[in-house]
Amino acid sequence: MQANPDNKQMLVDALLMLERAGIIDFNGHFSCRVPGTDLLLINSGKSVRSALTVADIVTIDLDGKLVDGDAVPPMEFHIHAQIYRSRPDVNAVVHTHPLWSTLFSMAGLPVLPVIMQAAVLGPIRLFEKTASINTRPLAEELAGVLGQDRVVMLKSHGSVVAAEGIVEAFVLAVYLEETAQRQHMAMQLGSPSVLSPEQITLINANLWKPNLLRKVWDYHHAKLHR
Repeated sequence: MQANPDNKQMLVDALLMLERAGIIDFNGHFSCRVPGTDLLLINSGKSVRSALTVADIVTIDLDGKLVDGDAVPPMEFHIHAQIYRSRPDVNAVVHTHPLWSTLFSMAGLPVLPVIMQAAVLGPIRLFEKTASINTRPLAEELAGVLGQDRVVMLKSHGSVVAAEGIVEAFVLAVYLEETAQRQHMAMQLGSPSVLSPEQITLINANLWKPNLLRKVWDYHHAKLHR
């Protein structure tokens, strides 16, 4: 099945927006499934994250074999492939290198639901190994830590977000970093208050809506063309 060109452009836009926001750097990768297949779209390993085009998006199978495109996938394609193998509900995966949440994983401290947007993140898992996830066994370990949740932080490395689609994965990556930054800043003043389970349930129901998720996407997307 041929990949949807709209999804290629969405991946490009998502990566550019994350780079502008400081959530990825010269590394980082975003993927989505090719519907009805065991294939995925992902930015190539050599792609310049601050200057991506659709030509930088390649199609691979779950073993990393190049199906379409002229550049090899990133070494950590295993992250994406293994999550897709184990989570049929996931259609988009992003691996980021964020500043603030990585500080927490370096210190062994949890990112807590201290702002309303954190209510949609769900439990934030921690992968204890500091490593490039460039083999299938490591990816299997990572997918096991993620389980049925949406977010896992990689110790001293970055984060991985798995979601229903590209927009959802993008927004969760943004919300994770915003939460970590505000928690860190609040900690300089004292002990931040944390949302209760009841508050999380209520706020999640209010915020996890397509129009509100798209609002976050549109806000960042407009900056690309300013």
